[in-house]
Amino acid sequence: MAEKTYELITYEKKDGVATITLNRPKVLNALNSKLLEEVWDALRDAEADEGVRVIVITGAGDKAFSAGADIPELLEKSPVEARTYSIWLKDVLRYMERLQKPIIAKIRGFCLGGGLELAMACDFRIASTDARFGQPEVNLGIIPGAGGTQRLTRLIGRTKAMELCMTGDHYTAEELYNFGLLNKVVPPEELDKATDELIKKLMAKSAATLGIIKLAVNKGIEMPLEEALFYEAECFGIARSLEDATEGLKAFLEKRKPVFKGK
Repeated sequence: MAEKTYELITYEKKDGVATITLNRPKVLNALNSKLLEEVWDALRDAEADEGVRVIVITGAGDKAFSAGADIPELLEKSPVEARTYSIWLKDVLRYMERLQKPIIAKIRGFCLGGGLELAMACDFRIASTDARFGQPEVNLGIIPGAGGTQRLTRLIGRTKAMELCMTGDHYTAEELYNFGLLNKVVPPEELDKATDELIKKLMAKSAATLGIIKLAVNKGIEMPLEEALFYEAECFGIARSLEDATEGLKAFLEKRKPVFKGK
């Protein structure tokens, strides 16, 4: 499948990895409607491409993953338009969570507001030590509109989510790692290596099994425990029906590495 070209993002597919780079470095990769539409289109392309195993989202330059929403665009929206926009953002980020391929947020510099909300919709978050995080919307007299009050609470708990959303303060990568939001924090010069190491681990697994795990976790967390456990059992049965499951079990008994085919 041929690579697409865009105006506000760059999109590259290589060796099973699709990389989406937010490409507005002059405004710290601020998120406007057009950029997010392009991200969504690239995600759909990556999902449809059987050669893509892992997706990486990052920001151009070393100053920001994304500093958040495009404020001039937001200022032009009426209250009704703002609500509609928030609902549309929900659809974009929910698509990321339902997409059955792992998505890694590779973060350097500012990751604020909508940028943090975008990162939270990814499955993994790896950050450099110079990254800075926050939900500063309260400082503008508004609230997070793309999951900052909801997804953040589910990821780090009510107490810290309330703190981030109500103070609007900036936090270091180490602090966010301790809150449980980040998978790994490394020096800036090691960010590429750390991301590549995670990609390598994921590429060694069954792509089909990873997709089932993603669905089980993201869907199950929204259910009461008893219902979620039944859902897990259904997913377990589906996973066992895969050719990869038979291969993995046989490989274990035969003391060899499995050869997964994503089926």
